[in-house]
Amino acid sequence: MCIVIGFIIILYIFYRLYQHFFPSPNINPNGKYVLISGCDTGFGHGLAIELDKQGFNVLAGVFVPDNVTSLKEKLSSRATVFCLDITKEEDIDAAFVLVNEKTKVLHALVNNAGIAAIGYIDWTSMEIMRKVMNVNYFGHVAMTKKFLPLLIAKRDSRVVNICSILGFFSLSSLSAYCTSKYALESFSDCLRREMVPWGLRVSIIEPGFMRTPILESGPKSFADLWSSISSDAQERWGEDFLKAGFVAVKNNPLFKYAEDPMKVVRVLQHAVMNTVPHIRYRPGWQSSLILFPISRLPAWIVDWVLTKLDKSIPVPAGVSQQLKD
Repeated sequence: MCIVIGFIIILYIFYRLYQHFFPSPNINPNGKYVLISGCDTGFGHGLAIELDKQGFNVLAGVFVPDNVTSLKEKLSSRATVFCLDITKEEDIDAAFVLVNEKTKVLHALVNNAGIAAIGYIDWTSMEIMRKVMNVNYFGHVAMTKKFLPLLIAKRDSRVVNICSILGFFSLSSLSAYCTSKYALESFSDCLRREMVPWGLRVSIIEPGFMRTPILESGPKSFADLWSSISSDAQERWGEDFLKAGFVAVKNNPLFKYAEDPMKVVRVLQHAVMNTVPHIRYRPGWQSSLILFPISRLPAWIVDWVLTKLDKSIPVPAGVSQQLKD
C-alpha cells in the first residue's frame, strides 16, 4: 500500500511540474460573452475589469444601482453593466432578456455574488440563515438554470462558482456561511457530472479569508452583537462568553492575515480563459496549505485542536450554572 501511495504522489508531482512548465493555452476572447454576478466590489469587480482588458464582452451584474455608473466608467464600450439581485426571479428574468438580445451563446457564467453572517447557531435568526442561503446557494442555482440554454449552445462553455474552503472545513460562528458553501460545492459537482455530454465545464473556486468587504460583514462592535441576540440566548451564554467570543473572532489570525483578493481574480481568469480549466482552485496559502489539509484529518482530531485553541474563552453562563447545581 505504501508503494502505491508513493507512486501516486510521484505521479502527481510530475503532473504539476508538467502543468507549470507546459501550461495549456488560453482561448481567443473575441466575440465571447461572460456573465458575472456580484460585481459591486471584491472578486467580481476585479474580474470584470481584468476580463474586459483581455477583450471579452463582459456582462456585469451589480446589486447597488449607484454602482452601475461607477463600474461602467472602468470598463470599455463592449461591457454591459446592469442591476441584478440574484434572489429575485424578476431580476434574473430581466437579465436573461438583456443577455439573450446580445448573444445566443454564453461562454461563461461566473456565480460570484455572496454575503456572510457571523454568530453561533443559537444566536442566528432563521431570517439570517435563509438570507445567506438564498444569496449564496439558491440565487446561484436559479442563475445557472436560467442561463443553461445559452451555455450549452456550444461546447466548452463553463460555469465558475465562487465557493470557499469553508465548504470543506466548518468553523464555529460561521454556520450560515459554511452551510451555504457546502451546498454550492455539492451542486457544482452534480452539475459537472450531469453536463458531461454537453461539454460544459464547471470550476469551483475555494479561497480562504481574503481582504474583501464580505470580511467586514459581521457585527462592528460588541454592542451590535449583543443587540442582535435574543434575550433567552443572552441568558444562556452570558455576557462574559459573548465578549470573549467576539474578541476571539476579531483577533482570529485567519481574519487578521487575510490575503490579497487578486489571488482569487487570477484563478478566476484562468477558469474563464484557459482551454483546460481546473475543476477546483484553492488560491492562497490559507486554503491550500492550512485549511484544506486540516479538513482531511479525522473529525475528532480537528475538534480536539479547535477546542484547545478556544480554551481561553470562558464557559457559557448556562454551563457554569449547571456545574454549580
